[in-house]
Amino acid sequence: MSENEIELMDVTTLGSRTHLRGVQAANIETRSWLEGFPICPTLHQYQMIHLGIEETNAPMRIVRTKQTTAYFLACIGGQGRVLIDGRWRICREGYACLLPAHTLNAFEVAPKAHWEFCWVCYQRPTNQRPIANITTPVMARYDPLPLRSAILGLIYECNGPAQPSLIQAWTDLVHSYVLRFTQPTDQPDHLKLLWEMVAANLADEWSLPRLAGKAGYSNEHLRRLCQRQLGRSPMRQVTYLRMQRAAELLATSEHTIESISQAIGYQNPFVFSNAFTKWIGWRPSEYRRKKFAKV
Repeated sequence: MSENEIELMDVTTLGSRTHLRGVQAANIETRSWLEGFPICPTLHQYQMIHLGIEETNAPMRIVRTKQTTAYFLACIGGQGRVLIDGRWRICREGYACLLPAHTLNAFEVAPKAHWEFCWVCYQRPTNQRPIANITTPVMARYDPLPLRSAILGLIYECNGPAQPSLIQAWTDLVHSYVLRFTQPTDQPDHLKLLWEMVAANLADEWSLPRLAGKAGYSNEHLRRLCQRQLGRSPMRQVTYLRMQRAAELLATSEHTIESISQAIGYQNPFVFSNAFTKWIGWRPSEYRRKKFAKV
């Protein structure tokens, strides 16, 4: 198996010195590693299902082929690898990433390394606004210490005094610190407007020069800006928007794969199918079959 490939099967492998601390919402799917986490009813206000801090070592690998939740991860120390946009990316101290729902999600500790990170897992009910949007970074610099402190405060309160007002305050803080990453306020308006335009016209032929012209930047300035703000290049952002729209159409419509391919800018359905498989983890026909099978 090559560096950029991963087997399509769910895996939970924890290192021998793994230490987990966290809280969980009520009435969620039972998982062995959540045992011992106290119940925190206020998580439901923000559609959180569980959150916590993990210290672990290699070999550790988590693979979720049918991820229905958005998973925010912020590295506190050590180093791990995260599968993003169909390729492995290093996540080290001072960085965070958001793994969106309905994609192949995977992360692991780097060989012979340890890794400490905090996480918050969100589930979006139907018709609820998602925590992420089209200008949410995939990976970017992030100070994890405020979020870590808020999570520790929430764990302490849920395990001990359980004062409702403080549990609410800690939950509010956790969500606010996640929003600091997922909905940054320092993105230029031109960049936000550019991606809204692209999302509304995915069938167009987009190139770096055209994107830069629409945003009013040079090619290189747009490339640097996107890499810093979103963690991916401008053209990979176009592909990301196309794949997300394709996944939505496959799950909610009866359009043919060929028509979906053309609607998002791929004239060749085979090229689209290969790109979709790399980014989402399933071939379009498999993804549609699995989504409809859940209804």
